[in-house]
Amino acid sequence: MSSRLVLNPRKYMITTSEPKQKPMQLAPIPANEAERLQAVKKLGLLDTPPEERFDRITRAATEQLRVPISTISIIDEDREWYKSCQGIDKKEGVRDISFCGHAMLSKIVYVVEDTLKDSKFADNPQVTDAPYIRFYAGVSLRHDVSQHAIGVLCVKDIKPRQLTPDELGTLLDLAKQAEVEINRAVNTF
Repeated sequence: MSSRLVLNPRKYMITTSEPKQKPMQLAPIPANEAERLQAVKKLGLLDTPPEERFDRITRAATEQLRVPISTISIIDEDREWYKSCQGIDKKEGVRDISFCGHAMLSKIVYVVEDTLKDSKFADNPQVTDAPYIRFYAGVSLRHDVSQHAIGVLCVKDIKPRQLTPDELGTLLDLAKQAEVEINRAVNTF
């Protein structure tokens, strides 16, 4: 048993046990999921071959932000499907345990500086097993007309880190490019 100081709004107190870690949180499902999935389907991108216009963006993300992994993920009903992926050989992942499933619902850049210190992700299979993600940053991508979140541009690293303001700007710029490219494929509805 160890002791640690816990800040209490009324006073300080000493506890003699470590707090229990919460189990991993599954990616949330938005209230407008049926409409969001319609927007995803209308994109016409799911299960299509790789395209240089998307690969150019994920390559730039890995190079400019000095990370080993970057994806443009489209969030389908039960999976995150990679329209473009650098650094891992998979074409898709399970939505429930995906970092992008969380990031998609964020209105700002979603950053996890150290996954082992975040109760949402510390026991996530992508953290405890290959590819051993320790850092994640993602920006939600939206359909221009409906404004539904349909995916994420993200970067991942195998070591904890922080993004500088310039790096955050780079990630946001690349996400805007990805959003433009995704919406080129959309027939407005």
